[in-house]
Amino acid sequence: MPSANQFTMTTTTGDQKAASAPLMNKTPYQRLISKDGRSLIRGHAPGHRDKWMAALQDMWGTWLGLRWRWVVLAFCSSFLLHWLLFAVLWYLLARVNGDLDVLDHDAPPPGHVLCVKHVTGFTAAFSFALETQLTIGYGTMYPNADCQIGIALLALQMLLGLMLETFITGAFVAKFSRPQKRCVGILFSPQAIVCEVKSQRCLMFRVTNLLPVSLVDVSVSGILYEERDDHTLHQTAVDFTTDNLGSRPCPLFVSPLTYFHPLTSSSPLHNVIEPSSESRFELVVFLSASKESTGCDYNKRTSYLPDEIEHGRCFVKSTPQHGKDRNKNARIDYFDTQPFPMTQDHVAVQIDKN
Repeated sequence: MPSANQFTMTTTTGDQKAASAPLMNKTPYQRLISKDGRSLIRGHAPGHRDKWMAALQDMWGTWLGLRWRWVVLAFCSSFLLHWLLFAVLWYLLARVNGDLDVLDHDAPPPGHVLCVKHVTGFTAAFSFALETQLTIGYGTMYPNADCQIGIALLALQMLLGLMLETFITGAFVAKFSRPQKRCVGILFSPQAIVCEVKSQRCLMFRVTNLLPVSLVDVSVSGILYEERDDHTLHQTAVDFTTDNLGSRPCPLFVSPLTYFHPLTSSSPLHNVIEPSSESRFELVVFLSASKESTGCDYNKRTSYLPDEIEHGRCFVKSTPQHGKDRNKNARIDYFDTQPFPMTQDHVAVQIDKN
């Protein structure tokens, strides 16, 4: 049986069947997406060699996917290895050229051309490689223009060093500017709820914006991942709306926004979401928005398992806060729920109209 991390998937709509490996038949259940939006599934490679080859071919993507602890380690290691490599080359050049045998570099023997002045050992060679890369230039050691091999090695070190610095600097900027890292202030409710909205049973969740920026063109979509009796994983699109906007994006993200999906007979959630149902599924919700001032994309996602969907409750009404009190107890106030008897059709869930 394939492991939980080994799967292939084909998107389906409605009741169309997809061929895939079992993914949700593990106990305890392994999520596809964590609550904070991280993907917990890794593709399967036939062997370690193929895995490393794929990582090398997409070095930029591999670098951006590393955790910060590994990025810092790779940053320090790459520069240290670069300095050590050229320290060895400078040391070998000094040995081959006979510079290590010269006792006084200020007065070399007649006819002897020093490649790098005052490189008398490996420590001095490492120091010179460091000074060359960082352009410190203390003045004691410097290359001789009459040594052509030394000038060529100097040019090679500077070119490779500039390439390394460009890659490392660009990667740091890219990691800081990733859309998912800009979305730490966008919060989803920990639980989704099932209640009645104007006599219609609906699945609902709430999202709030605690970022100190204005977001526009907010759109939300969902995918239902369901394992069926034949142990195949199916994907079905789930549409969510807020207020009376329908499928149109919300023009302005004013916290909080409550999204709902009617549980009609045609809904893919109609049967699987019942408390008595034994269906194994995960509902993944995707949110995308843009920053009003710069147009930068903001993307956030989360997921809900069957035991994270509450029945017979509704979100309490909350008023957006401003100023210093905006973040205070926001996770609790915005996502609080209260009992909502499913038999009372005349009670409407309070959906914030912002």
